[in-house]
Amino acid sequence: MRIIVASTLFLLLAAGARAQSVFIEDMTWPEVRDAIAAGKTTAIVYAGGLEQNGPHMALAKHNLIARYVAGQVAAKLGNALVYPVIPFSPAGDGVAKTGHMRFPGTVSLSPDVFMGVVRQVAASALTAGFKQVYVLADHGQGVAEIRVAAESLDAEWRPKGARVRYIDAQTAPTQKMNAYMKEKGIAPGGHAGIAETSQVMSIDEKRQIRRDKYAQSAAGPEPAAGVLVDPTPATAEMGRVFLEMKVASAVEQIQAAAAQK
Repeated sequence: MRIIVASTLFLLLAAGARAQSVFIEDMTWPEVRDAIAAGKTTAIVYAGGLEQNGPHMALAKHNLIARYVAGQVAAKLGNALVYPVIPFSPAGDGVAKTGHMRFPGTVSLSPDVFMGVVRQVAASALTAGFKQVYVLADHGQGVAEIRVAAESLDAEWRPKGARVRYIDAQTAPTQKMNAYMKEKGIAPGGHAGIAETSQVMSIDEKRQIRRDKYAQSAAGPEPAAGVLVDPTPATAEMGRVFLEMKVASAVEQIQAAAAQK
């Protein structure tokens, strides 16, 4: 009897976990269809990127942050589902080895290809039946292409009763993060610096961060290490604050955009 009760409880918990997921990759197609019919009419399309982050941090940084923020945004909105993170972005010329393509492991898409991918993912959400599609990016390069993709799709689908909008997930949060660090006497850093390292630490420090390589990342100059600043001051606690800044900013912008119809 105990085995039967335990098995039943396990199945109920598993079913509940599935029902609570906001990621379409965790769902079957009938579940996506039914969720849309039940009111989940907003889709979140988040672009990440796979690039070097110095000796101290793994390549997945942008993808980890994008997925985490997207999931939190969808949960707070209550009517949204998340499409798989677009894992690659413009990150330099592979032939000339510019930008992050100077380092092994980075994957770079041309601006045209990247814009096409963003456009096709967002179009897939529209075809599925979502009425509001919001496109965001955690990676700095490619923002212009994302904006163009969103605006062009919006022009096509608005007469059909659907909207596609670009949401700036970087400007306001970055300003707040820099102000936060300045108040604590920490010099704001750039690529793979304190802010980004802190965010990754709060999500998955064990697999993604190499504390024993901090000195190598800080040694520079940037062409040699890929990082300009010492990431040592980074903390998981600070990362949680920064991630919440990103989530709050995105939710605020999406709610304001949705109210405009």
